[in-house]
Amino acid sequence: MAIREGNLSAPDRQPLGWDKPEFWDKDKLDHELERVFDICHGCRRCVNLCDSFPTLFDLVDESPTLEVDGVNKADYMKVVDQCFLCDLCAETKCPYLPPHEWAVDFPHLMLRAKAQKFRAGDTKWRDRIITSTDPVFDAVSIPGINRLANLAAGNNTLREWGDKMVGIHPKAPLPEFTAKTISRFQPDSFGDHFTPVACSRTTGKVAIYITCYGDHNEPKVVEDLIKVLVHNGVQVRLLKDAKCCGMPKLELGDLQKVQSLKDANLPLFLDAIEDGYDLIGPVPSCVLMYKQEIPLMFPGDADVAKVKARFFDPFEFLMLRHKAGLIRTDFVTTLGKVAYHVACHQRVQNIGMKTKEFLESIPGTEVTAIERCSGHDGTYAVKSETYDKAMKIVRPVVRKVKETAPETFGSDCPMAGRLIAHGLDQPDNPDTHHAEHPISMVKRAYGIE
Repeated sequence: MAIREGNLSAPDRQPLGWDKPEFWDKDKLDHELERVFDICHGCRRCVNLCDSFPTLFDLVDESPTLEVDGVNKADYMKVVDQCFLCDLCAETKCPYLPPHEWAVDFPHLMLRAKAQKFRAGDTKWRDRIITSTDPVFDAVSIPGINRLANLAAGNNTLREWGDKMVGIHPKAPLPEFTAKTISRFQPDSFGDHFTPVACSRTTGKVAIYITCYGDHNEPKVVEDLIKVLVHNGVQVRLLKDAKCCGMPKLELGDLQKVQSLKDANLPLFLDAIEDGYDLIGPVPSCVLMYKQEIPLMFPGDADVAKVKARFFDPFEFLMLRHKAGLIRTDFVTTLGKVAYHVACHQRVQNIGMKTKEFLESIPGTEVTAIERCSGHDGTYAVKSETYDKAMKIVRPVVRKVKETAPETFGSDCPMAGRLIAHGLDQPDNPDTHHAEHPISMVKRAYGIE
């Protein structure tokens, strides 16, 4: 068989295959890690993405053979531990992804290694706790408890203790918790009197998957999304009983928990679809779970496929309706210069820059798109051992924001926006910069209160 150098074909991500015995075979995992690491060593295209690749290349360059065969297999997990499954290497860089015959899927290989590590019980209790978003966020958002948590996050002494005892970096920006969650304080639906107008792939009715982050940490983003949709004549339902999307547990390698969360959410999603609603989530990672990660975990599940077909990124949905002439263009405020960070988990949805397109439809708005990882990941930027690496990854994004000198900046990912603001604050200007979510920019441009 002829070996092609590189690949111009569209990426073809294959099912994860976690239901097969060989997925869990340690020797077969090591063999595949060595095979893929050797290909990556010969390519090195992804060296500037995350710290997995510099870690790998340093191991190779410091080995006695200067090749992968000189690397101790016990050190392979050092590479795995730096991967936070942004998927950028597979979707935007790698020329050897299927259908190339070398069939390199670096994120899926890292996930396989993480899953074996988790099954072996080789994960920190801290990581098991901070990825358990539903019970932890519910507890911390209790009135009174949320105030104590927010005060603790700003207390230097307590943060130093948290660094030593728990492994949460004392300088890492932490989200605020609110007791006024969407699920407790917002109505179940909005715009019930509207007559839905369908177009292309959308129905004119949206069920918002609030997400644990949108409910407990960034309710304003969800509130602003509701207002923008209603302003454009879209009926809205809130899926208040939905569970976490499972992305934190996926990154930990806890695939069984991902499955249980999927099983809990699917009936809610399917009921909404049956009632004529499309699905939207305000956080790109949560949308990606149901558009890509869960479908690749359960490729033969018809219900999963049905949900995938009706799940939209907010700006993907808005642009579909914009092109059909169903979006209001009576903006009252310009945004001026906008520095817009394109979230990794939105980029790999392969929908194009819908957020940038929509923002540029606002008169007098100039958008500079920044297509680099922010380095936050779900938990990577808050851990003591990886905070400094996250800050190194976000540095080029921060530099580009400064060069743009924008009136406002932000990201589709609220966590990325917070880390970018944190980077702008360094070294001695704490809490002076605040990211604005693009949907909040749109609400402001409309003049909606």
